[in-house]
Amino acid sequence: MKIYYLSTAFDIARKISFQKEKTYTRFIVRLSIAATAISVAAIILTLAIVNGFQQSISDKVYQFWGHIRVASVSGEPIELNQNTNVLWSDSVASVTPFINQSCVLSYGPDIEGVVMKGIPANSKIPFVIKGTVFNTQDTSRNDIIISDALANKLKIPLDSSIRIYLLNNGNVVQRKMKVIGFYHSGIEEYDRQFVIVDIKTIQKLLNNYAQIEGFAVGLKKDMPVDLVNAGLLHKMPKNWVATPINEYYPQIFDWINVQNVNKNVTISILLIIAIVNLLTCLFILMLERVNMIGTLTAMGASYSFLRQIFLYQASFICWMGIGIGSAIGIGFALLQQQFHFIQLDESAYFIKNLPIHMDWMQVLLVIVSTAIVSYASFLIPTLWIKKIAPAKAIKFD
Repeated sequence: MKIYYLSTAFDIARKISFQKEKTYTRFIVRLSIAATAISVAAIILTLAIVNGFQQSISDKVYQFWGHIRVASVSGEPIELNQNTNVLWSDSVASVTPFINQSCVLSYGPDIEGVVMKGIPANSKIPFVIKGTVFNTQDTSRNDIIISDALANKLKIPLDSSIRIYLLNNGNVVQRKMKVIGFYHSGIEEYDRQFVIVDIKTIQKLLNNYAQIEGFAVGLKKDMPVDLVNAGLLHKMPKNWVATPINEYYPQIFDWINVQNVNKNVTISILLIIAIVNLLTCLFILMLERVNMIGTLTAMGASYSFLRQIFLYQASFICWMGIGIGSAIGIGFALLQQQFHFIQLDESAYFIKNLPIHMDWMQVLLVIVSTAIVSYASFLIPTLWIKKIAPAKAIKFD
C-alpha cells in the first residue's frame, strides 16, 4: 500500500511539473531549474578557480625557492661540508644549497641592481623559456641566466656578454659573463630582481668555496609544510633554523589566503540565492495548485500525501538543476584547463591564463550539500498545506 501511495504522489508530481502544455507552472519549473543550475555551476567554478590560483602561484614560489629555507640562526654563512642528512626525510624531494649576492649588472651604457641567485649547476632551474642551462662539464665558464623582463628592459640579446660588479671585503670585484638563457616566472618581483648563476661562480667572486648561505628544501607533493618544518627544527644543529618560505614572502601568501575569504563569501551568496529561489518556486507552485490540494483533501488524501507530491516536484527541480549545473561547471572548467581561452593580466595576477584545479571531492561535496540544504528548505513551504481548508480551497481562484 505504501509503495502505491508513493507511486501515486510521484506520478502526480511528474505530470504537473513536466506537462507539455505551455502553462505558468511549466515556466516556473524551468526558471527554477535554470537558477539552480547557474548557482551550482558558479559554485563549482568558484572552487576550481580559487584552487587554481592558490596552487599555481604557490607552486611558482616553491619552484623558485623550495618549501623551506634552512639558514644559520645568526645569518652567518653555513659550512658547506656539514652533514645535510638531517634535512632529508620521506617528505623531502630535494635539498639545494644556495647563495644570494647583491650586485650590479652592466650592459652597454645601462646598469641595473640585481641579486645573483647561486645554485649548483646540476640543479633543476625553473621557468627557463629560451636558451640553455648550465654546462655541468665545464664549471670554469661564467654563464648567467636572466629574466626576459630584464633582457627586454636593457635590450640584452641571448649569447651576449654582460659585466657583473659586486663588493667583497670593501673591494669591487667584476666579472664578464655570458647570457645563456632567459627565464620567466611571471612574478614581477622575481623577474625584475634575480639572475641565476652557478653557485661556484659566486664562490669564486667571493673567494670562498667552503661556505654557503643556506639550503632550499623542496617537499614532495601535498606534504604539510608546517609539519615538516617543525620536524626539521627538532633534528637540525642548534645554530640552524628552518623557516617556511611563506614567512619570507608573506605578501604573496597573504594575497593567496585572501582568496579563501572571497571564495566563502561568493559560495554563501550563491547558496542563499539558490535556496530563496527554490523556496519561492515551491510556494508559487503550491499556490497555483490550491484547487488540487482542496480536491485531494476532500477525497481523503492525507497531509503527508500532499506534502509528498510537492517534495517530489521540488526534487525534480533540485536534481535537474544540480545535474545541469554540474555538467556546465565541470565542462567549462575542463575546457579552460585544456585550451586556456580566458587570459589574465600577468602583471596583476602572476599568471597568463585563468588557472583551474578540479578537486573532485569538493565537487561531490557541492552536489551533496546543495541537495541536503535544498531538501531541508523544501519542508518549510509544505507546512502551509495544513492551513488550507478543503471547502475554501475548492472555491479558490
